[in-house]
Amino acid sequence: MQRENMIMAMFCGIDWAEDHHDIAVVDDTGALVARARIENSAAGLSALLAMLAECGDTPAGLVPVAIERPNGLLVGCLRGTRPVYPINPLAVSRYRDRHGVAGKKSDAGDALVLAHILRTDLAAHRPLPADSELAQAIAVLARAQQDAVWDRQQLGNRLRSLLLDFFPAALHAFAGLAHGGLSRPDARAVLTLAPTPGEAAALTRRQLRTALVRAGRRRNIDRDVERLHGIFHAAQMRPPAVVEAAFGRQLKALIGQLGAACAAETELADAVEEAFNLHRDAPILTSFPGIGAVVGARILAEIGDDRTRFADARAVKAYAGSAPVTRASGRSRSVSSRRIKNQRLAAAGYVWAFASLRPSAGARAHYDRRRSNGDTHTEALRNLTNRMLGCLYHCLQTRTPYTESTAFSVQAAAAA
Repeated sequence: MQRENMIMAMFCGIDWAEDHHDIAVVDDTGALVARARIENSAAGLSALLAMLAECGDTPAGLVPVAIERPNGLLVGCLRGTRPVYPINPLAVSRYRDRHGVAGKKSDAGDALVLAHILRTDLAAHRPLPADSELAQAIAVLARAQQDAVWDRQQLGNRLRSLLLDFFPAALHAFAGLAHGGLSRPDARAVLTLAPTPGEAAALTRRQLRTALVRAGRRRNIDRDVERLHGIFHAAQMRPPAVVEAAFGRQLKALIGQLGAACAAETELADAVEEAFNLHRDAPILTSFPGIGAVVGARILAEIGDDRTRFADARAVKAYAGSAPVTRASGRSRSVSSRRIKNQRLAAAGYVWAFASLRPSAGARAHYDRRRSNGDTHTEALRNLTNRMLGCLYHCLQTRTPYTESTAFSVQAAAAA
């Protein structure tokens, strides 16, 4: 909805809870028009819409809603019918002091504060973007897949820490493997078969070979069988037998969790790719070097497909945290990286920038130049992400694919 087409005579605040929500509606003078508590159900939603209709809510004059969270079932049902403004809870606590200094707090009072935030400072806040349903579905899948990756990494770190405590030979056997290390199916298969040093030392070459084949290994099997057999049969420090057995039970449980996380990541990655390829922005995103289906879906999930959401490229860069922030007071002035940002978009931007160094001569030249100027690896990648996001914003706005000669005309010519 275009803000200039709305009649902002009424303002609604919703204090969200798990089983109920407090509602407050004020007019443009600040007077309380309506107040209620609704259940978190279809009946509660109907009661909310009926209350807003009694307050003058019409298609020509929609009542905007302020709430402390940007997601959830209630928000999902409301955002398609009216402008919904997610307000940071920290900001709400600051606004609360404008209405009283005694420090009192209540759910009904917070709903009223949220309504007053829209009444007084509507221009300072942004509504949820009008993303398409497909973009919202991609956001759900991409964030779930990203969470699965983080869970897998966390479980892998826990597994490594556990092995370091009682079975360091397994780290020597698997941690150096490419493409997953301890998370690889063959590593998990062998450790499930022999979760303790004693059981690993009893493994035969035939058993090792069978475990590797069942895990999907097709090449260099004999070489790795000999390597693993030699590592497991070498002398090593071992805890008492009872303690070692307890460690083994813990290891098998952790491997089960890791296997579930790996399976969830794979399943979600397939779902993300399938949904992303249906979106009209997919060809533009994947035209950029370093962006495949998964990374493209993560970026699309965070910036959405509402082209009116960001006023310019600088807004996208600030949202991703790639643009620096300047702090100036008197004679003091400092420029530093942003801490307040969309962490998911920042993580996707880092992967994108790093992956673009090989296929893009311009990106590589830009990165090398920043490194030669004194930037660290992370700083250079963040600056490259900043540059690429500007190109992405232009391409999405103009519906044109990425071209190396346009994005890095000087760097590409120098590299050639």
